Amino acid sequence: MNPLVDRMFRHMAWANNYVFDRLAELSDDQLRLCAPNDDWTAGEILEHLTAARYADLLDGLGDVETTVPTNSSQVKQLKELSTGFDARLRAAAHEVNGFVEFQRDDRTIRRSRQTILAQAIHHADEHRVQIAGIYASHGLKIIDLDEIDLWAFANYEGLGD
Repeated sequence: MNPLVDRMFRHMAWANNYVFDRLAELSDDQLRLCAPNDDWTAGEILEHLTAARYADLLDGLGDVETTVPTNSSQVKQLKELSTGFDARLRAAAHEVNGFVEFQRDDRTIRRSRQTILAQAIHHADEHRVQIAGIYASHGLKIIDLDEIDLWAFANYEGLGD
């Protein structure tokens, strides 16, 4: 596998785990917080990040049902599913060429594997930032994005900056 691609998927999984660990420490009320003028809770966004079906599109191993966590125990259960999906995506990234076709409503959609893989990483980044923003809008620093950037990941893996 391309070392850069593999590193990006390792980082995504590591950063996702950080967010799960922080949210598992929160109260039920804090999991239900939303950003101003939005009705998506932090818990709903966390479930959406996990429930994205990119792994199944790429490996065809099937969807796994997820539910929105409303307490710490459910966040931890969702983290286990997320870890599995992240591992499946990393494995799927061994094959970046080709296309995937799937049905949505009454139409067939065709996507490049490269597009799906890139979107999986982008999607996770987007929603980690969105969750951090929810808490920041309430004056809480639950997610420190600097703690999960690529520099921090490089240090975590012992590769340095």
